[in-house]
Amino acid sequence: MSDRIFALRLFVRVARGGSFSVAGRELGLSQPSVSRIVSGLETEVGAALLTRTTRAVTLTEAGADYLARIEPILAALDEADHAARGSGELRGLLRVGVAASFAIRQIIPRLPGFMDRHPGLRVEMTMTDQRQNLVAEGVDVALRFGTLADSSATARKIGVSHRMLVASPAYLERAGVPATPAELPSHSIIVGPAALAGFTFQREGREASVHLKGRLVVNVNEAAATAAIAGLGIACLGRWGCREEVSQGTLVQILPDWSLGPMDVNAVFAAGRAAKPAARAFADYLARNLSGL
Repeated sequence: MSDRIFALRLFVRVARGGSFSVAGRELGLSQPSVSRIVSGLETEVGAALLTRTTRAVTLTEAGADYLARIEPILAALDEADHAARGSGELRGLLRVGVAASFAIRQIIPRLPGFMDRHPGLRVEMTMTDQRQNLVAEGVDVALRFGTLADSSATARKIGVSHRMLVASPAYLERAGVPATPAELPSHSIIVGPAALAGFTFQREGREASVHLKGRLVVNVNEAAATAAIAGLGIACLGRWGCREEVSQGTLVQILPDWSLGPMDVNAVFAAGRAAKPAARAFADYLARNLSGL
């Protein structure tokens, strides 16, 4: 790898990680060496790309513009290298954005097959239930459920997630088991990432819509499951997010004859730049291996 390309890749890692030392550890370099290489790049460019303080390393306005311009170029180089090798083996760094619970329960257990196939690839997983700005946060591919808010992003459907209502046996013994969707407003509702204020249920061609006001609102799926187990009310969860608890009896499915309708699982790539070969391959792998959600 040429010194200039290495410096560019190093700058990207510093910019995305906000740290010279973190970037150095990734590449086996000392913090002073990283700082020296990036400073040399700034001298060649003729502009300050980073602002350095004792607390953090942040992009300057020129640095943010430079980062946005060079990342597609580096991605194109990766694409060319990948095509030239012809082996299908991927290298470099793949940044994945995914909801924490989905990553822990579904994605990480499926990773060995993908990473064994590509031993030269590093995967950095950012686990959050909040939607990320893919460009600003340097995410190569994000996994998202349901309707996509950013219509400019490139997306690929890789699976389908089915939702269900669940509650603990203790809650149902205390509050009763709802027999129809119309009875739900009288219950304590836990609102999490998989839930919406309004639910439309389907059964044998009939629809029933109800508006539910959450007594407890959480922004992490795992917290909604934990709250339901604790007896705080009825939660709407992806089947993948409570399958074990239902099979063990710590949670009970409510209204099993009524369907909430499936939610698409999408692999989303940042708008305005070509997807990395590793990001496309990861989406392909999940599309083949995600089932029964």
